[in-house]
Amino acid sequence: MSINTKKREPLFHIFKNDAIPWHKSLIIRLIAILIALVTVGILSMILIKENPFLIFKAMIDGAFIDIWTLLQNTALLLMFGLAVIPAFQMKFWNLGANGQVLIGCLSAIACMKFLPEKMPGISNGLLIFIMLITSIVFSCIWSVIPAVFKAFFNTNETLFTLMMNYIALTLVDYFVFTWDKTGSGSIGIVNLLNGKKGWIPDFGNKYVLAIIVAVIMTAIMFVYMRYTKHGFEVQLVGESVNTAKYVGINVKKVIIRTLLFGGIICGILGFLYAGSVSHTINKEVGGLGFTAILVAWLASFDPAIMMLTSFFVVFLDTGSKYVSTQFQLNSNDYANIVVGIIFFFVIGCEFFIRYKVQLNIKSSKKSEGKVNG
Repeated sequence: MSINTKKREPLFHIFKNDAIPWHKSLIIRLIAILIALVTVGILSMILIKENPFLIFKAMIDGAFIDIWTLLQNTALLLMFGLAVIPAFQMKFWNLGANGQVLIGCLSAIACMKFLPEKMPGISNGLLIFIMLITSIVFSCIWSVIPAVFKAFFNTNETLFTLMMNYIALTLVDYFVFTWDKTGSGSIGIVNLLNGKKGWIPDFGNKYVLAIIVAVIMTAIMFVYMRYTKHGFEVQLVGESVNTAKYVGINVKKVIIRTLLFGGIICGILGFLYAGSVSHTINKEVGGLGFTAILVAWLASFDPAIMMLTSFFVVFLDTGSKYVSTQFQLNSNDYANIVVGIIFFFVIGCEFFIRYKVQLNIKSSKKSEGKVNG
């Protein structure tokens, strides 16, 4: 009795693509988006029982009903993504942007709520400045804690930053419950009836400030990552920690500094929520962090491209909610399904950009021979 010990050849071979022309990667992504849209159209036709072209038209109309809100939401999502780009380039999987923004916003709201009572003569400009500094400081503290533990004790940053998110959410719940005197579970719009202390001037348009800040941050991040020594060190640590140590880079310092940089962005974002966007604090304030990770990933961590991916995701989400309202569906569920399908196909196409799948002809012929035999 003989045993065949010859190793069986796999039917497919997967090779890593070292370099693929940009136009080919663009074509692959466009094909993925097209397939995703067809899938969304078929699913929508089943759920809504309407012409899919009418559904897509309603989606476009709904997204552009309020262009300023669309642009502001794009700017907020973009800033969330900018906050995690440096850490992700370093392969430090920071999932804590939600918590960092929440803590920054909470500290700014506390300044808005209590400083005018403790210091009745404080000017609005000084109060806004204190809110900004306080928000940045607390966001940086929240971001640097997991960085220190990673740098010195090699803890798992994914679990650590997620844990910090839940702690931040609990703190928000606690302080909202403590500050709420009505039993509604909400502190409402802060200082609306108190001279709007701590409200940032809207320059005639309450949406434009977040958009301007997002554009400035994008430009700074682009220059920082591509043309500065710090950006080079971040990318080198992400490619190989051992190589970075060999050339004399202090990896611990880079980790802490990079997370501090992300914390500054989260602090500014929390300050904008408190002083300009919502003027209140709740769990929804930091709700874009996980979506921003996908947006950053889709853009290959390029700040300029991320402006487009952020707009695309906000457009889909806003349009889908409008469609569900028009056709009497559950708003959140339908919007989440549409965005999820798009993400599934677009992220899946990254595999075909990064890798090449080749059929093993020899193995295929052997299989055919066995069947014919």
